[in-house]
Amino acid sequence: MLSTGCKPVARALLDFWQCDAQGQYDNEGFRLRGHQFSDASGRFVLETIVPGLYPGRTRHIHVKVQAPNQPVLTTQLYFPGEPANASDRIFDRRLTMAVQKSANLWQARFDFVLRV
Repeated sequence: MLSTGCKPVARALLDFWQCDAQGQYDNEGFRLRGHQFSDASGRFVLETIVPGLYPGRTRHIHVKVQAPNQPVLTTQLYFPGEPANASDRIFDRRLTMAVQKSANLWQARFDFVLRV
């Protein structure tokens, strides 16, 4: 998490939600939803599953990001190389995570830049 001046943004609130592997959102038990704060260096780690697909959308993770006492940024993060990226009307390549895949683990990186 960085400012537009390339300084770390500590204690930024990150609120994540996504569908399950079958493309279903849990609107009753609220699984696959949660929040956390960036650390003093502006870092955060989210451990989750790869979301499934559902009609009309590509794989994505919803996120709201808010630096302390600043406006909320609501956006989505996308996976590279997804065939559905080309047909998803709201896909934005600038929001594509850098993903490394190994046998059973995917690791992704995305640097949020906030006006603070």
